[in-house]
Amino acid sequence: MKKFDTEVHLSREMKLMDATLIGVGAMIGAGIFVLTGIAAGVAGPALIIAFALNGLVALLTAFSYAELGSCFHDAGGGYLWVKEGLPKWNGFISGWMSWFAHAVACSLYALGFGAYFELVIHEFNIVMPHWGFLSPQKILAAVTAILFAYINFRGASETGKVGNLVTIAKIVILLVFIGFGLNFVFKRPDWQSTFSNFLPHGWGGIFKAMGLTFIAFQGFEVISQCSEEIKNPKRNIPRAVFLSLAIVVPIYLLIAFTALGSVIPPDNTAPWDYLASHKETALVEVAKSFFTGGGIMLLIGGIISTMSALNATIYSSSRVAFAMGRDRNFPTFFGKVHKKNFTPHLSILISLFIVVLMAVSLPIEDVASAADIMFLLLFLQVNITLIRLRKKRPDLDRGFFTPLFPYLSIFGILSLLFLALYMFAYSPTAWIVTAAWISVGLFVYKFYAAHREVEHVRKVRSLERLERKEYRILLPLANINNVTSLTHIACAVAKKSNAQILLLHVTEVREGNPLVSELTDIQRAKPLFDRAAEITLKEGVPTRSIMNVSHRISQGIISTAEEEECNFIILGRAKNPDFFERFFSSIIDSVIQKFPGEVAVMHGNIEKEK
Repeated sequence: MKKFDTEVHLSREMKLMDATLIGVGAMIGAGIFVLTGIAAGVAGPALIIAFALNGLVALLTAFSYAELGSCFHDAGGGYLWVKEGLPKWNGFISGWMSWFAHAVACSLYALGFGAYFELVIHEFNIVMPHWGFLSPQKILAAVTAILFAYINFRGASETGKVGNLVTIAKIVILLVFIGFGLNFVFKRPDWQSTFSNFLPHGWGGIFKAMGLTFIAFQGFEVISQCSEEIKNPKRNIPRAVFLSLAIVVPIYLLIAFTALGSVIPPDNTAPWDYLASHKETALVEVAKSFFTGGGIMLLIGGIISTMSALNATIYSSSRVAFAMGRDRNFPTFFGKVHKKNFTPHLSILISLFIVVLMAVSLPIEDVASAADIMFLLLFLQVNITLIRLRKKRPDLDRGFFTPLFPYLSIFGILSLLFLALYMFAYSPTAWIVTAAWISVGLFVYKFYAAHREVEHVRKVRSLERLERKEYRILLPLANINNVTSLTHIACAVAKKSNAQILLLHVTEVREGNPLVSELTDIQRAKPLFDRAAEITLKEGVPTRSIMNVSHRISQGIISTAEEEECNFIILGRAKNPDFFERFFSSIIDSVIQKFPGEVAVMHGNIEKEK
């Protein structure tokens, strides 16, 4: 019997609300704060129509994310789905574009932060110098990107409850803006006059504004990237995708209406041109007229949003590069982790270079457009993948089916392609950058990645596996001194029940740190698995090894047992425990209380290993 590879799983700790807030937080990021004023200048009052149509286009793609996310439960999202469903080069290009899209989005958020923080500096009468073509905004953007890259290098990231609190704070600030803004609008006797010239730039302005602001509608990609941490993903991922859109789209529509309807511009200036003149900080200018401190409130909201989004996209862009390095699509140094911090330091450094280069070399409109085009093309690939996998993999255990298939998916593909191509009329520079990046990617694939790529067997739950109803024994291992005894007991039970043994080691991550911070550290579990494997291979018992990463060891054990549909758990407890063993004993008690199946505990003197 061949030796097996260790599978690395993340503990499923996120509930439906957590997953929904992740999607909402990603959508209500810096995009709505930074791009509303610019987009108003492009579309005029028809910005409301642009947001509504973007919501519809996003919904068409959300159907694909809901269906694929319900049956593929690995972390990775669209990149892994495209790799599974389309010819090989598509998977590489998807990852290549995803890396660049997140890095350029990070440039956008860094520029947004620079604009908002420059306002703060001006309040203290501090004037930053211009260094050649580098404005204070670009200098602040570069410095901030470097700072957050260092934070990610050290291994800190906004996750869990902290991330949820930041999202709730952003929603509250925007709802206060909407509430006071609507009151201000309807007190104006002539508020309808703002919307009398509803299409000042025609439908072309609407389409340009749609493409420019589409980045503010792509949060469900983040939900799919967290799918390995979501409880009951078959049910909760589709719900989280649709709930996040249902929360965000009405907020965007009300912000657009409020911002346009409440502006009292100088003579002979259209309200949308006034908003466009203030670019990234337009909402701050609008909020100043609502109540004392309104501008400060929006300023705080903008800073929180840009910092949060900047941190998240530095993290996600470096992880895409890390994953592709691990798959040998990129040189292997992309897949290396820092020995002390366990973070992909080289991937972070190279991603930072792209972020800073884009931030300092292009206007914010071109930066936003480049990120938008990349995300539009990525979502186009995901929609094509859905159609392909319906035919290629009918056996997948889908928790959601896209209605009116394939017509809605085809309409989504055509809509995304139209918006991406139409962006050339708004920003030819962005399309030149996009085309150059994709061309380089195709060159890298043909002459490098195609010959080195590592194939991975996707962990897909199929109907066939569910129908087999295999008997599975879960054997958590933490102490090298009792591995032999526990494994012999597990083998005896497995032979009698014709069962499979799942060896498990749970790596605990400090609360507040992301689970993927420990994803690469398999070495600590290797001695435990190697010793157990010698026995199971000798006894001829089918075995798999799993390393689970969790914020609580007991949760990691229970999560694995539920996900793998285990029937029996065997644990070890020492008679005269030391501190660690007493701690593990409390974990055993928690597992016994929460696991609905059978649990056996080996208690007493532990046989010394030979």
